Amino acid sequence: MAYLVKTTDRAERDFANLYDEIQVGESGAALKWYTGLKKAVLSLDEMPHRCPVTREDRHLRHLLYGRKPRVYRVIYRILEKQNRVEVLHIRHGARQDMTEADLE
Repeated sequence: MAYLVKTTDRAERDFANLYDEIQVGESGAALKWYTGLKKAVLSLDEMPHRCPVTREDRHLRHLLYGRKPRVYRVIYRILEKQNRVEVLHIRHGARQDMTEADLE
C-alpha cells in the first residue's frame, strides 16, 4: 500500500535552510546529496515502518540519511487512517534531542 508523503511548513523551511547551508547552487556534489535526501524522503511512500521510532517520542519515526559526520534525521509520523506520512522536521543527527518547539 502506498502512502502519500506530505511535508509540514517546518520541514519545508528545514529543506530550504539546508539547501542554502550546503550551497547546492554552487556544487555538483551538494546537489547530488540534496537530491538524494529528497528521494529518500519520498521513498517513505513505500514501507514507512522500516525506520526506527525516535528516542524522543514513540509516535514518531526517523529516517537517517548521509554518512558521518553529515548524517541528517528526517523526523516523521505515519497517519494510518489518512494513509499518509507527514514529514515534520529535518535536523543534523549530532544535534541534541528534539523538543516540542522543534516541531512547530
